[in-house]
Amino acid sequence: MKGELSEETLVGAPATAVWSVYRGLELGMLVDKLLGHVVGKVEVIEGDGGVGTIVKLTFPGTSGGYMKEIFRIMDDEKRVKETEIIEGGHLDLGFDVYRVRLEIIERDAESTIIRSTINYELDDTKAELASLVTIKPLQTIAEEVGKYVSGKKSDA
Repeated sequence: MKGELSEETLVGAPATAVWSVYRGLELGMLVDKLLGHVVGKVEVIEGDGGVGTIVKLTFPGTSGGYMKEIFRIMDDEKRVKETEIIEGGHLDLGFDVYRVRLEIIERDAESTIIRSTINYELDDTKAELASLVTIKPLQTIAEEVGKYVSGKKSDA
């Protein structure tokens, strides 16, 4: 069974500024700083933020709950980043594949749409697991990044 969830979040910041946060390791540092209590602690295991980078997210309030993801796609021209869980997280729950695609779409000079998409695959006998997929953390991250980038712009 394959499934997909997608959500678009409008933020009041230029696409180039939003992409500069999403494209590399700054996103993980921001999640740590602004949302660590909600999303978890992010640490770089390997890489410099480009394709092949592996990060580990340790979930808050759990004993040993974590996931590792690898950056599979980093397209600066299209402003697309795609990651895939390679250990822990949804894989431990029974998913075969769990990918996150983040697209930064310029709406106009001062606003951007962050499209967050989750693609997953699981055995047909485990279809009930699909109810565990939620886009909410990615929405929260998009909202916080939008506020952060807007705030940086007004500080300049």
